[in-house]
Amino acid sequence: MYVKRAQVEQGVFNAVLIGEFELERAQDQFIELLDEAVARGTTKVLVDGRQMTGKPTDFERFLYGEFVASATLDVLFRHNLRLKFAYIIHEPLRDPERFGENVAVNRGMNVKTFEEKNEAVAWLNSDRP
Repeated sequence: MYVKRAQVEQGVFNAVLIGEFELERAQDQFIELLDEAVARGTTKVLVDGRQMTGKPTDFERFLYGEFVASATLDVLFRHNLRLKFAYIIHEPLRDPERFGENVAVNRGMNVKTFEEKNEAVAWLNSDRP
């Protein structure tokens, strides 16, 4: 998996990811995106994974959710920057029970998964957590 495109559009850092989900690579990729979002001064991040494939196990979903929440909270403490993340992903990569999302949210990350880009962008631009 890799970043096909990353740019700021209307105040939202928009990253398009493609390829097969692999946990270690996904974690590395997240750190790169997080660093770039911070460097660009954006607080809203849209991860477009509609071109990604894979079916993570529940344990991989847990590990990824825990990892991204920890990394995001580290940014909050180091840079005093609150970030809001929207992921656009489809099943089976996106768990219909939202297990990975719930893991991250329960650890303090402001994140939500979506099926449609318009919904994700509307949520990012809203005041709703």
